[in-house]
Amino acid sequence: MGLKSNLHKLKKKYEGTKMAPLFNGFHTFLYMPDEVTHGGTHIKSVDDLKRTMNTVIMALVPCLIFGMFNAGYQHHVALGEISKVSAGFFSGEFWSLDNFLIGLVKVLPLVIVSYVVGLAIEFIFCIIKGHEIEEGYLVTGMLVPLIVPVDIPLWMLAVAVAFGVVIGKEVFGGTGMNILNPALTIRAFLFFAYPTWMSGDKVWVHEAVERAGTPDAISGETILGSLAQNNDVGYSVMDMFNGFIPGSVGETSTLLILLGGLFLIFSKIGSWRIMLSSVLGALAMGLIFNGVADIMPAKFFGLANTPFWHHLLIGGFAFGTVFMATDPVTASQTNRGKWIYGFLIGFISILIRVFNPAYPEGVMLAILLMNVFAPTIDHYVVQGNVKKRMKRLKAKTV
Repeated sequence: MGLKSNLHKLKKKYEGTKMAPLFNGFHTFLYMPDEVTHGGTHIKSVDDLKRTMNTVIMALVPCLIFGMFNAGYQHHVALGEISKVSAGFFSGEFWSLDNFLIGLVKVLPLVIVSYVVGLAIEFIFCIIKGHEIEEGYLVTGMLVPLIVPVDIPLWMLAVAVAFGVVIGKEVFGGTGMNILNPALTIRAFLFFAYPTWMSGDKVWVHEAVERAGTPDAISGETILGSLAQNNDVGYSVMDMFNGFIPGSVGETSTLLILLGGLFLIFSKIGSWRIMLSSVLGALAMGLIFNGVADIMPAKFFGLANTPFWHHLLIGGFAFGTVFMATDPVTASQTNRGKWIYGFLIGFISILIRVFNPAYPEGVMLAILLMNVFAPTIDHYVVQGNVKKRMKRLKAKTV
């Protein structure tokens, strides 16, 4: 009570000053706001933006912890110090303290840089514009470390976060006004500005090449990269589903992503329509490529021959579908629009994977593309409903 009462006294001191948003942000981080509605509100609910963001973060935490273990595990596998896991999700070789400590040392700085840089820019804009601090970056700050390679230089991540927050969010007016997903904007900047650190077969495993001393003998290539080269991946379906594979920090475990998606659906934060339609779109495109590859096998190989349902288990498709395509700000808002929006994300993701071997992961670009078209989809859905209602009204008046 002492801290709360002192903060309440300080609040009066900062009211009306440029530092008021910064103080209020710190105050509401520790305690619930003390303001209540006084007018005739139609709906009263305990939900607010902070609770919503915290719920998404809780869904992401298992992926973060798993990513730490996987970073250490892939490091030891690449060095030949342990064998690949094949005993199931609870294998002792994977869930070892040594694996976790290596991952912690590599992943925790990514989280810190993401939050420090992103929130600092948010605070600066709040002070300049004089509006309250918004909690939207709480989720973005957690997403960013999960969608990058474990060894990406911290200064590159800092530059990308600054770009993504300013260009992808603040120039549009801040949380709730942006048309592009900020986390994907950051990843797109990294990919196009520093491509050698975001693709290829040397970036996904922590220091494997340097410590082994045999650059040509060890590869940290992802399954997508191997399939694009028509190589044998060497991983079982359960390895891919559990997440014992190289890749971005938090994108490998389809199992944990699926559980996170169910959590978001039951908490009514993530749209099950977008998730389901994205899966259907990916399966449809995968089936098309499988069929064409059977008819013209000489012209198609690699990812086109990959069993269509394997696309759901590899790369960042599952993570993007659950945690990014469902972003309530940048996604379609109408129910029918969500079906169209999600289906096209899945369809285009697999299309990019197969037709662009140099960039086999297409879910990022697919989501960003559909972010741009989401308002158009909703516009035509609404106009279609208006026309149907007008027809029914005319029919009744005749």
